[in-house]
Amino acid sequence: MKNLVIVESPSKSKTIEKYLGKDFTVTSSKGHICDLATKGKEGLGVDIENGFKPTYEISEDKKSVVKQLKQQVKNADFVYLATDPDREGEAISWHLARELGLDLDENNRIVFNEITKNAVMNALKEPRTIDMALVRSQETRRILDRIIGFKLSKLLQRKIGSKSAGRVQSIALRMICDREKEINAFVPEEYWTITAKLGNSLDCELAKYRNKKIEIKNEAQADAILNALGEDFTLSDISEKKKKRSAFLPFITSTLQQEASIKLGFGSKKTMMIAQTLYEGVELKNGAQGLITYMRTDSTRLSNEFIASAMDKIENEYGKQYKGFYRVKNDEGSQDAHEAIRPTSLNNDPESIKPYLTNDQYRLYKFIYIRSLASLMSDAVFSGVTYSFENNEYLFTVSGSKMEFDGFLKVYSEYDKSKDVILPKLSVNDVLQAKKIEKLQHFTEAPARYTEAKLIKALEEEGVGRPSTYATIIDTIVKRNYVELKKASDSGKTKFFFPTEQGTITDEKLREYFQSVINVKYTARMESELDEIAENKLDNTEALNKFYAEFQPLVESAYDSMEKLQPEKTGEICPECGGDIVIRNGKFGKFKSCINYPTCKWHESLTKKEVPEETGRTCPECGKPLLKRKSRYGTYFIGCSGYPKCKYIEAIEGQEKNRYSTKKKKS
Repeated sequence: MKNLVIVESPSKSKTIEKYLGKDFTVTSSKGHICDLATKGKEGLGVDIENGFKPTYEISEDKKSVVKQLKQQVKNADFVYLATDPDREGEAISWHLARELGLDLDENNRIVFNEITKNAVMNALKEPRTIDMALVRSQETRRILDRIIGFKLSKLLQRKIGSKSAGRVQSIALRMICDREKEINAFVPEEYWTITAKLGNSLDCELAKYRNKKIEIKNEAQADAILNALGEDFTLSDISEKKKKRSAFLPFITSTLQQEASIKLGFGSKKTMMIAQTLYEGVELKNGAQGLITYMRTDSTRLSNEFIASAMDKIENEYGKQYKGFYRVKNDEGSQDAHEAIRPTSLNNDPESIKPYLTNDQYRLYKFIYIRSLASLMSDAVFSGVTYSFENNEYLFTVSGSKMEFDGFLKVYSEYDKSKDVILPKLSVNDVLQAKKIEKLQHFTEAPARYTEAKLIKALEEEGVGRPSTYATIIDTIVKRNYVELKKASDSGKTKFFFPTEQGTITDEKLREYFQSVINVKYTARMESELDEIAENKLDNTEALNKFYAEFQPLVESAYDSMEKLQPEKTGEICPECGGDIVIRNGKFGKFKSCINYPTCKWHESLTKKEVPEETGRTCPECGKPLLKRKSRYGTYFIGCSGYPKCKYIEAIEGQEKNRYSTKKKKS
């Protein structure tokens, strides 16, 4: 062995190794090898009195990995650290260098934004030292999260039985709880609209009276207007306008998560997992290749090479008139460390590589591919027309539009719902009569609860968290049983966030005792300070001291002042020791237990397990009765009563197949 390249992911290492010659071996650290220890004062792994000095230890499940890496390093002439091109990746490289005895002053760190042969080979030509400013920024974030997480979690567990609290997850919970309060406090206001159906296709709505916008607040006002209307509606004005729609910018992490949720029905966690596989590499006809650029980014920037190849493709396949121009728009707080999320090569057309992808990989890759290409295409052009009809000084309007040139919608139409609305040809002073005039009662609606996409957008707009953290934030507050992601009604399809009872009380206590540090502005300011540390503009110890001086007194005050929440008594007596039976929160929801726990361990579930339903049929493999069962995913399937010895199952039509079936499909 001459050269050793260390990356994070085993699948990534397989892809890269195929690009390099026999003089290289590529291996994987399988992610972080170290984390803050859970020893020392309060188990923080951070010596607060000694300048917040961290103590790291090798993770238990990585000891064998580190041992193997040390042996590989010993046999190598040179070691390259090729972890992901962000702060987490930089920190992993630093931990590897320390644990493997590598020289921190040596140019052994390589970075690439896409896993293609050219990108990897070019990175090898430009090695650099580990960027310690990025490492300090990541380390500061980890220390902040450890201090806040450990201290708040311990407090809340002791006082109100909540499982955890965190620097950013608590802000997401607050947003959801605040929205629920808005909904509960909302008082609907009545209003009315009046529509007139003119001819066969013109549904006009009352807009103005004597050239002033009209508001109809009750039925009496609506009836008065109906009585004042005559039979004739005269076309008084035709307004025509050309409208242009520009293409959407290419994806960044947050917009990918939002749009994949809306258009593909993918949760943020699922989106990032699929994107990771596309980035790390897929085995194609001509070998393994990374299909997209790095998926953790907040920049819409595109490389000159990609722009040039996209413009050639657009002109050759669609014509010069479809060529647009390059636009980039980065928010003030964006790091702009990487390009937007785009395909590594436009030659990898989604349809041509579909056989090599799973269905979910194909759908997400196609979306990224089309979005990137469309971002460089010309505007779509629409002709808009508005008819205004007068009737006794009341003005009714109706609008239509027609696409004149599809522009970027030539490729993006699959993800766009806009349709032409064609109005019949009319001339000013034409007189029409209404086939029907209708008054409709409405009530103003409360603000909508957050969907996953809307919550991510809100967090991004507030500057809370970073693109790579959104999926983890959402996953955490759901797992902690602070919120539920569910449909608002049986007939609805969209899932919304609802705060649970435990989530509400957690937010209330954090608001009561930690308002000055657990709020949107403070958390966003922390993110800005972490950026400044990464840019060598702020000393990390100074930032930590400033935070701790404000945070620790609040913790001490909360321990003294926050009342301990007593479990709810049921009025029943424990059959084993005679103590009161209370209701507690557990991993799988609420359950009954003895108030004397852990001395008395009596408990009883409050969740009724659904009894399998007999089908009247027998198993074709073993002859035992077949049962209709409910899966862990809420769907139903037919399974053998002899499980687990007999694993025969059938899907029920219209239901998702049990994903753990061992029954092989027929070829």
